[in-house]
Amino acid sequence: MQSILPARRKQRVLSSALWLILAFVAASAAYIFWGRDRLPAEEIIAVFSGETVPGTSFILLEDRLPRIAVGALAGAGLGISGSLFQRWLANPLASPDVIGVGYGAATGAIVALIYFGTTGWQLNAAALAGGLAVAALIYWLSASGKRTGSRLILAGLAIGAMLQAIIQYLLTQAQLNTAGDAMRWLTGSLAPSTWERATILLVTLGILALCLLPLVVRQLKLLELGDDAAAALGLNVSRARILLVFVAVAFGAIPIAVTGPLSFVAFLAGPITAALTRGAINIWLAGLTGAVIVVVANFFAANLFSDLSLPVGVITGAFGAPFLIWVLVRSNSTGSGG
Repeated sequence: MQSILPARRKQRVLSSALWLILAFVAASAAYIFWGRDRLPAEEIIAVFSGETVPGTSFILLEDRLPRIAVGALAGAGLGISGSLFQRWLANPLASPDVIGVGYGAATGAIVALIYFGTTGWQLNAAALAGGLAVAALIYWLSASGKRTGSRLILAGLAIGAMLQAIIQYLLTQAQLNTAGDAMRWLTGSLAPSTWERATILLVTLGILALCLLPLVVRQLKLLELGDDAAAALGLNVSRARILLVFVAVAFGAIPIAVTGPLSFVAFLAGPITAALTRGAINIWLAGLTGAVIVVVANFFAANLFSDLSLPVGVITGAFGAPFLIWVLVRSNSTGSGG
């Protein structure tokens, strides 16, 4: 019986991954053919065959495909970031959106954007620095006494509210054009997607995923046993926590620097993964789930209103807010979430 349960769990993970991949392909294809304006199927096939079709080639290669690439990579990073926090703290509310880390990354990026005109990898570095600074502050505030998910979440909510005020103040001090750019960025959008931005995400997130994430996932499994048990098994608990926080913040802050804050993607991916597999949150599957969420939201953003092109962050926020309320109600009714 004990050997059957892991096998069933692995089968559910593989089955969920297959369905998510199919959903990703379907949403991508739908956006390629029906994003904003419908493109003739024969012209799309011609472009993919290597031909140059005036108009269609530009729309596909310089707009729609870069949006899909950037959206998928950003969603994957945010999904992994949220699931790491949620697994570590055993709380579905512990995502960068809720605990203030996302606001820290946004504040770092806004300061760099408004006062230094920063773009490219430097904007990524500023967002990462802001996210790490806020994560360190929240960790310190929640470290007195017994560290629990609820303590960290409350500290994060307080810091997040303060950072929102700081961002609003910074916007009032910026020049009109710069403030407008910052406001559009804060909404969370795939509109400025380019192959260069996709490459930045692919390289930075790829390095994290290949070099650090496997180690963090192994250490996370030990941390979930409790500090005493993890230490008894030879894990340096303090060092493992620091590395986990750094990797989780980096996976969230780097996409935020490129696309702006895509609300609730990091929050939604983990719980959806747990529901699909009927088990614990799967970190890798959460990355795939985040990619699907953003690509699906991108399709709806282009087609929900025929005369209005909505930023993707508006769609993810609209779907994520009711889910957050549901999680809060469910946590209160079951007494969980602490």
